[in-house]
Parts: sequence; structure tokens; C-alpha cells
Amino acid sequence: MMGSGKTTVGRLVADAFGCPFLDLDELIARKAGKGIPEIFATEGEAAFRLLEGKVLKETVKKYAQTTAVLALGGGTVTVPGAVKLLQEQTTCVWLQVSEAEALARLSGAKDRPLAGDWAALLEARASLYAAAAHVTLDTDGAAPEALADEIIISVL
Repeated sequence: MMGSGKTTVGRLVADAFGCPFLDLDELIARKAGKGIPEIFATEGEAAFRLLEGKVLKETVKKYAQTTAVLALGGGTVTVPGAVKLLQEQTTCVWLQVSEAEALARLSGAKDRPLAGDWAALLEARASLYAAAAHVTLDTDGAAPEALADEIIISVL
């Protein structure tokens, strides 16, 4: 979910492994030639999810024989086939975060098109996150470095 620390923790893990850190939203924006909020505004969520699924498949395929850390968007698991892909072809980590913690981390963020009803989004997605995840960590009150260490230990 947004606000869970995916980017911060992901960069630490990538640095520790000496591998690339990739952000799926950045890859999507680069491919589309416009930002995520603009894609949502001009093309809608359905078009965004189609593009998201395509970029996810391309990225997983590209790094199938090497190591990379990929931070997913909070809704990636809603893309048809994404959970199966993540479960079968990656080591997927779910960084769980409480609503209060996530909203505190996101305060002032203006580039989150779906941040309005965080609790409803989590309720709709929680079973998908659980199905995709090989490792689940609670991020509330945890230092990003400690979370990165837990991930590294869990995947070795």
C-alpha cells in the first residue's frame, strides 16, 4: 500500500545487494511519457492498469535471470494475472502499514490519485497482497534499515 515504505526500504535492499532499484510507477510514467496522475486524469484507471500490467510483465521478464528490486504501485495486485506472476516469478515482500501510519507518511502528498479512501483500498486489496507475498513485514514504528535487514535475511 502507499505509505508503507516501498521506495525507502527497496532502495536500501537494492544497495545492499548491489543491484538496480526500480519503481514500477516511474517505469510506467516513462513508457507513457506522462505522470501517473495525468494518466489517471486523461485515460482513466482502467487504461492505467492495462499499462501497469504490461510494464510489470516486461520488467519481470527483463530481470528474470538477474537480481533487481522493484517497488510496485499499491494497486498492482489488482491487475489480472499480477498476483500469479509475482508469486511464481519473484520474491514478493508485503510491507504492511496501518492506516494512521500511512496517512502520516503521506501527509501533503499531492500525486496520489487513489489516496482518498485508504482503508477501503486496503480492504479490497489485502487478500491479493497476502496471496502475492512470500514475506510479510509490519512497518509501523520500524526503521527502514531494520526492515531492509529483515528482507535480506528472509531471501538469503
